Amino acid sequence: MHWFDAHLDLAYLAECGRDMHADLDDCRGRYLPAAVTLPSLRDGGVRACLATIFTEAIPDPNAPDAESGAFAYPLGDAGRAYVCGMRQLKLYQAWAAGNAIDPMPMRGDARSRELPRAGGAIVAGVLMECADPIRTPDELDAWADAGVVAIGMAWWRGSRYAAGNGADPDDAGAGLTDMGRELAKRMDARGVVHDLSHLSPRATLQLLEATDTSVIASHSNCRALMAGQDARAAQRHLDDATIREIARRGGVVGINLLSDFLDPRIRQGQRSTIDKVCAHVEHVCEIAGSRAHVGLGSDMDGGFTADRLPVGIDTPSDLDRIADALRTRGWSDADVRGFAYDNWARFWGLSRKL
Repeated sequence: MHWFDAHLDLAYLAECGRDMHADLDDCRGRYLPAAVTLPSLRDGGVRACLATIFTEAIPDPNAPDAESGAFAYPLGDAGRAYVCGMRQLKLYQAWAAGNAIDPMPMRGDARSRELPRAGGAIVAGVLMECADPIRTPDELDAWADAGVVAIGMAWWRGSRYAAGNGADPDDAGAGLTDMGRELAKRMDARGVVHDLSHLSPRATLQLLEATDTSVIASHSNCRALMAGQDARAAQRHLDDATIREIARRGGVVGINLLSDFLDPRIRQGQRSTIDKVCAHVEHVCEIAGSRAHVGLGSDMDGGFTADRLPVGIDTPSDLDRIADALRTRGWSDADVRGFAYDNWARFWGLSRKL
């Protein structure tokens, strides 16, 4: 199988000390056991991906439990956020210069990318997860020129542009800011894609009102299958209305493989199942009315370890087990290929020629 993974925190993992060019047994850094390095992705048939610029705002850098690292910045500090984001962008540019990745063109670009041959560079578009590194909306063009093809305006904690899914559900102000509305206009004008995955429900609705373009959710699952979570935790998952709207606009939902986002009954140390992955995949298809609007957005090693993936999935080489499970549910080979690669490739305008 060929795979398009719409959410991989590759530069963040490198910032956390992982040697992304090493085999999994030798990669070091945080979040071990590991699933993701560039060789493991190639070995697993991941031929294209969205690779993130992940940055995290820290409300109190002096707090005992405050996160630290080259990806972290004080809440509201646009200058420091810019430095954190630019470090990761420069890393992707260095990997491209070394032929480890092949930069993906902007959606709608007349250029196309043929599917690379086995062992070659991975086609990678840069997805900014939290827009704070963009100091002002008029800097968007510079980031787009440098390879950013999609932006999620907020992470869990939110940003200067939008509230994140960690916001108080009762906060009437937890939506887009004026800067967020301006950034949305500039993104639409440039063709940069909106990612809804970490926006608060209010920010999601306001963004959908502000733009009529195609949108995606790079790494989100189905709220309807996560009953029992409190209101704040449930915001991390897509409600049916949002899934339906993403599909109506021609977008794609990427299924997240973190066990905690697959089964609300999962407890610390437990792993979900591939059947739960398939349940989320098929719920998206049911609401969308088609199998053309769902794909993979694994988030592998995105702040968690490989043993938090579903049982039977420890590395990208195990992704074919999801494909096999979908076939046992009556999916055709063409539909399985759609989930694995073709739906995302079609959205981004990538060729599938070998």
